[in-house]
Amino acid sequence: MTISSAGANEVVIATLLRRDGATGVQSHIRDLLESGQGLGRQVSLVTPFDARSRLLTPVFALRHLLHPLSGSAGVWWYRQWHRHYLEAALRTHLRQAVGRRTIYAQDPVSAEAALHARTTERVVLVVHFNVSQADEWADKGEIARGGRLYDTIHRQEQRVLPAVDGLVFVSTFMREAVRSRLPEVGSVPSVVAPNFVRVTAPAGGLPDRDLVSLGSLEPRKNQGFLLEVLASAARRGHRYTLTVVGDGPDRPALVRQARSLGVGDLVEFAGFSADPRAQLRRHRVYCHAARMESFGIALIEAMAEGLPVVAAPVGGIPEIIRPGVNGELWPLDDAERAADVLVGLLSDVDRLTALGRAAHEDARTRFSDTQVVPELLAFLDGLAPRSAPS
Repeated sequence: MTISSAGANEVVIATLLRRDGATGVQSHIRDLLESGQGLGRQVSLVTPFDARSRLLTPVFALRHLLHPLSGSAGVWWYRQWHRHYLEAALRTHLRQAVGRRTIYAQDPVSAEAALHARTTERVVLVVHFNVSQADEWADKGEIARGGRLYDTIHRQEQRVLPAVDGLVFVSTFMREAVRSRLPEVGSVPSVVAPNFVRVTAPAGGLPDRDLVSLGSLEPRKNQGFLLEVLASAARRGHRYTLTVVGDGPDRPALVRQARSLGVGDLVEFAGFSADPRAQLRRHRVYCHAARMESFGIALIEAMAEGLPVVAAPVGGIPEIIRPGVNGELWPLDDAERAADVLVGLLSDVDRLTALGRAAHEDARTRFSDTQVVPELLAFLDGLAPRSAPS
């Protein structure tokens, strides 16, 4: 997929993922494609699925056979072959393209594929991951923390991050976390550019449900804590409704937990949504219980719809939420105290309205595509060009 403008420098988005999907990275890709179009820029998307090979489908399918036997083997296979086919697709794309180009890689594996495929192109890596991809895979229970593949992923990041031409951090927290772990990246040109959303006027209308949360249903997202808070509020006579948007391996356990806590009738597990922002508009408050977020794009999507946000001060979230202004912070180790925050907010209509208005204004002035994307593109354009290989 290419968004073009005659004479403009091309930004080639390189990712292991398909364009369409529910992850924050996929939202970032789609928003950059659309925003680039609005600015008249040439922006292309290259994925492993663009590779011209009859073996691609059966090779990718083998992962599903490996995974039940060994999570580590499945992860290794995924990373190895997605990188291989992304590199092949990038080589094809770069041979066909003309002019100055920057490859904007969405993860370290994509960046390594880009470093191998490039000729004169600059390679920039955006750091979406939380501290390390090794920890993300371990948190999902796919690989052993401290195991062979875990260490291999760490070594790959140590090799790739200092080798790119630029780094984009989605939060100051992530910049400091990565530099602390890999001091050598301090010499790589970088910028802090938060994730961004398209912001329009609030849709209006009266919400028909209370709370909503977006995200994959996996341990790191910690949706079980939301159910505990809901149960705590219900014991006090506040029976709030909650919509959980997203899908994942934790769904059966979460359904059972909701029933055991006596709030099964209050919780809607909505599954995957192709238009999560339409889901947000039905609600009064966005709540988030993730134990770690490099940024948290779902939070600013909610703010763009005029919802105040309640979340824990972890990772990059304190760079989004201003307590008492556009939302509130709550603890993740005490459901009773978290319920205090929630009940206090939902019991005060005037305060809720004021926080929602401020959340929308913050999304417009701090996290909108019109604010962030021009600065991001200026950073990409300002990197020194590479010389042709000898």
